[in-house]
Amino acid sequence: MTDPNSEGVRLQKVLSQAGIASRRVAEKMILDGRVEVDGQIVVELGRRVDPENSEIRVDGAKVRFDDTLVYLALNKPLGMLSTMSDEKGRPCIGDLVEHRVRGNKKLFHVGRLDADTEGLILLTNDGELAHRLMHPSYEVPKTYQATVLGHVPRGLGKKLRDGIELEDGIVHVDDFAMIDTIPGRTLVRVTLHEGRNRIVRRLFAQVGFPVEALVRTDIGEVSLGDQRPGSLRGLTKKEIGDLYKAVGM
Repeated sequence: MTDPNSEGVRLQKVLSQAGIASRRVAEKMILDGRVEVDGQIVVELGRRVDPENSEIRVDGAKVRFDDTLVYLALNKPLGMLSTMSDEKGRPCIGDLVEHRVRGNKKLFHVGRLDADTEGLILLTNDGELAHRLMHPSYEVPKTYQATVLGHVPRGLGKKLRDGIELEDGIVHVDDFAMIDTIPGRTLVRVTLHEGRNRIVRRLFAQVGFPVEALVRTDIGEVSLGDQRPGSLRGLTKKEIGDLYKAVGM
């Protein structure tokens, strides 16, 4: 009888080659019980696996080995449409991507933004992930920084968490904070898992504080950070894993 551990590639090497961690760190992750193979936690270092046919998870997030998959974070500039092409020739995010992504990869954009809103959009050719991230049932949170007109009172956060009635239903925010105040304006941060059209602008208009400027800074665990408008970056392995975990993949 063939020993199942005599074939395949050592698990710690697979994790290292996938960019999850160095081999030494991967060994500790295995010993700590953080790695699963085909639904079973592995705690021995001698385990060999077939990376093409085994499902490997680290901290519950599936490890991907398909090097044709692309995962990008884009800081969409003001005045640009959140589409890959526009029949009227208006500036769109497809213009930014066209000459920067090698090969003919059909990218899906995750997290549409209005032309007058800037910030984080995810781009990927992983259709299943894109579909789940956009589906409201998975409730992936999105965070925005908004400059609103007027001086925001302290009690507004509770009011927003309790829910605001809009024409298409009630909206609740998950988190709210005032960041700074300047004459006639307030800079606020708001997190919600709603995906309705212009939801942040409509929400603040309803409570009497129209939005003057809006930037999306986070989608799930992926943050815009110090990315310049118009810039692209590849997501880290951890960010990709966190997105998969958020949508149950």
